[in-house]
Amino acid sequence: MNKKALVLGAVFGLLTVMIGAFGAHALKDLLEENGRLEVFETGVRYQFYHAIALLVCGLLDEKLVGSWVAKATYLFSIGVLVFSGSLYILSITNVAIFGAITPIGGLMLMGGWLCLIAGIVKSKV
Repeated sequence: MNKKALVLGAVFGLLTVMIGAFGAHALKDLLEENGRLEVFETGVRYQFYHAIALLVCGLLDEKLVGSWVAKATYLFSIGVLVFSGSLYILSITNVAIFGAITPIGGLMLMGGWLCLIAGIVKSKV
């Protein structure tokens, strides 16, 4: 097991619940005023999906050959920060330029999935 990936997954999971609750209660009026409630919810949803992906990486680390899982862990972590983070900032500030950063995070998330696929394909499991 990869303790770092497991801790990151658990922390992102915890933060997902906290951020989602904060958005649903404390920020709801602002998000609706900005017309960004769905954007905020997309950030929360993708963060949660990738928190689970990080937990999977943590559990698979010893089973898969090479450094593919470590690369996936890195890309998922940075991808969540960039993808979901930019959506959160966009939703709260309504500054459109933050939406231009989001695809970079999306590419990192896709790269994480590609690394995980490579690790699975190359393994003897």
